[in-house]
Amino acid sequence: MYEIIEKKELTKDIKFIAVKAPHIVYNARAGNFVVIIVDEKGERIPLTIYDWEKEKGIVYIVFMEVGVSTKKLGQLNEGDFLYAIAGPFGNAFHIQNYGNVVMIGGGVGTPAIFPIARELKNAGNKVTSIIGYRSKELVILENEMKSVSDEVFIATNDGSYGEKGLVTDILQKLIDKKEKIDLVVAIGPVVMMKAVSELTKKYNIKTIVSLNAMMVDATGMCGVCRVTVGGQTKFSCVDGPDFDGHLVDFNELMVRLSAYKDKEEESLHYCRLNKKIKEV
Repeated sequence: MYEIIEKKELTKDIKFIAVKAPHIVYNARAGNFVVIIVDEKGERIPLTIYDWEKEKGIVYIVFMEVGVSTKKLGQLNEGDFLYAIAGPFGNAFHIQNYGNVVMIGGGVGTPAIFPIARELKNAGNKVTSIIGYRSKELVILENEMKSVSDEVFIATNDGSYGEKGLVTDILQKLIDKKEKIDLVVAIGPVVMMKAVSELTKKYNIKTIVSLNAMMVDATGMCGVCRVTVGGQTKFSCVDGPDFDGHLVDFNELMVRLSAYKDKEEESLHYCRLNKKIKEV
């Protein structure tokens, strides 16, 4: 059992938790993820590590309540316990001095780019971050991203904060300035990562994306998280989660991610009827 020692509500549906889990933080690195099981009958939830403190044995997670399991996780409070947390899983992001790096985070992709941006900054890179949200009330971790970036741009779909438009609009402006961009890292909704990769491919800018494929065991055994990269089958959990964005079959990934949408809705409806999750 793993105690939640801190919890914050960043937005209505996005939560921050700190969990006492010394075995996780011992080997944690930027780009890793964990698998959480909320209760004895719960399913495995893969979540990216936002931050960690090795000396205190604390791992920090930011997640969005989407389905039954994440809603159950979001309803836990400080002093409550997780049934299990395992990890770290996945390959850590390859940190080196690339030069001029642009980090792009969409929604809950922002917590995922935070530790990578920090390590890239520490490695001597110039880090420009673009973070995108639907509206002002959904903006999270702005100050945290400023602390690990040379410059931060914010895009909102409705223009209620930062620049109106998409993260790709701001990226295009940076490209148009003719300053050489050595690497783009994009993490967020699949449609956003696809758009970023299509844009950077036109300019031959190396682009890394982190794929949030469906996952079960996180060890490469089940094959659920398979994705097609460069015409080859890869597993997000052991081959990734980071891949060359110019080689990913995003259309296939989107189809696979939507395969169980109806079942997810049925599960939510059932749990609400039976008061297994609270109405909010």
